[in-house]
Amino acid sequence: MDGTTPQDTIRKVAEELDSAIEEKNREAILSSFSDDCEIELLGIRLMGKEGVVKWVTWMNSHLAEVKLTPVTIMVDGNTFFEEFVVRAKLHTGIQIDSKQAEVLVFENSKIKNLRLYFDRIDFADSLVKGFVNRSIVKRLIKKSLQGLS
Repeated sequence: MDGTTPQDTIRKVAEELDSAIEEKNREAILSSFSDDCEIELLGIRLMGKEGVVKWVTWMNSHLAEVKLTPVTIMVDGNTFFEEFVVRAKLHTGIQIDSKQAEVLVFENSKIKNLRLYFDRIDFADSLVKGFVNRSIVKRLIKKSLQGLS
């Protein structure tokens, strides 16, 4: 026996997924997931490998480059939790930093469920064009933080 625990395997698969995302390696991303997996993000549920392809295609259509930096990692049983920072460059050249969190549930060393949490407003300001639209986004951000400072 090599001393590898199930938690070590989970961490390794999660690390490999992060690397594959940064490298835009679609095949490596797909191989991390079970055939009957689920991905949940932004109130949408994507099912199976077709869902993984949709997610990867969507992500790559917005992000020219991406770097993932872990902040906190926890493994409990078959569940992996990570808080991380995404530093991304859009195809327009604009750079974005976004704090995110993910929960990965594993089955047989494959990702059975991915739940990804992030604030889409992190991306809104850099995606809108025109003075009026930018002003609306800035007001929305300011209004959403009202009472916290």
